[in-house]
Amino acid sequence: MLMRPLGQSGIDASAVAFGAWTIGGWMWGGADEQESVRAIHAALDAGVNMIDTAPMYGFGLSEQIVGRAISDRRDDVVLATKCTMVINPNVGELKFRSSGIGPDPDGNIPVHIHAAPESIRAEVEDSLRRLKTDYIDLYQTHWQTDTTPIADTMGALLELKQQGKIRAIGVCNASSSQMDEYRKLGPLDSDQEHFSMLVRDIEKDQLPYCRENELAVLAYSPLARGLLTGKVGPEREFAEGDQRRHMEMFSRENRLRVKAILDEIGSIADDHGLTLAQLAIAWTIHQPGLTHALVGARNAAQAEENAAAGDAELTQDELDAIEAALQSESPVMR
Repeated sequence: MLMRPLGQSGIDASAVAFGAWTIGGWMWGGADEQESVRAIHAALDAGVNMIDTAPMYGFGLSEQIVGRAISDRRDDVVLATKCTMVINPNVGELKFRSSGIGPDPDGNIPVHIHAAPESIRAEVEDSLRRLKTDYIDLYQTHWQTDTTPIADTMGALLELKQQGKIRAIGVCNASSSQMDEYRKLGPLDSDQEHFSMLVRDIEKDQLPYCRENELAVLAYSPLARGLLTGKVGPEREFAEGDQRRHMEMFSRENRLRVKAILDEIGSIADDHGLTLAQLAIAWTIHQPGLTHALVGARNAAQAEENAAAGDAELTQDELDAIEAALQSESPVMR
């Protein structure tokens, strides 16, 4: 497995990481806890050492499952989780409302972005308890907000780092100007952003900024929520509670456009003995400045398949051919 530094933290993490959003079940139509534990174990056995989770994934369930899975393997894991996305506070910025299965404008669960120091201090203790550990390797602000000055947020994070409760500080869904504000106050090691073959907005701002300033870049949803695996065909139906059920990018017409791209680049995957999912992951970590791909898995077989992409090597000619295929179609990206 290819290892890369998490910024300048001194921590090395696998280029292919286990993304634990799916195993929380929320927004994914539920999840099987036993299968999720087996998936994490399979990923670790296959050379993955970084697991990325968050309190919001299943309202704490994802962290609990991760904590259970790594309880006897903590020293083998680079553990990443997040703060600032909280449930039911009367302060901060309302992000959306949710039901127990996913975002719902009529839902009874208000989700706020709240980055005040006292909230972060409480959140880290809850995460440590759920994860069954006394430290977190990478602690990230999940979303950014103007309701708390970044100086106050970063001050709390630096305090946690000094106390030994976290080892490195990262942000998610942040602009380069916001990262500048963090960096003025102390070491910032990573930025986590939505990125895949189909979603490439960060190439304009965050990715070049992070390359210039030696920050790791963690891509979430590098398989476009499964769309790039080749296993989500035009006739696939999604269960109630699965976010993809109502997304335009998963319309039948868009899945046909994506299939045309995958058909065009399939020969490159075949030449390397890769699945389409592995090719998409390998392409992601071959992008300049993109250091880690966070890939979800529902079972051990998927986890093993994802991990194997960390050894794939693509030539420049192959990367150019993939780029040409991506430009030949115009799929919906959101």
